[in-house]
Amino acid sequence: MSLDTALLAILACPQDKGPLYYLESEQVLFNPRLRRTYQVRDDIPVMLIEEATALDDEEFDRLSASVAGIAPTFEA
Repeated sequence: MSLDTALLAILACPQDKGPLYYLESEQVLFNPRLRRTYQVRDDIPVMLIEEATALDDEEFDRLSASVAGIAPTFEA
């Protein structure tokens, strides 16, 4: 199931307050600025800084390539 578009439009990174990229197939919200992801569990974004996943270079590059053509949650 996909996140509601109204919810996506207001989601921001809890740390830097910037936009995120929703990768539905991965069930994560991706913040390329901080190189981390936030999981989406049972269609609920887990937006806790302490539960974010820090990305290594390989995973960061993979996710960065996969957001091509995907709009961020909002325009900064």
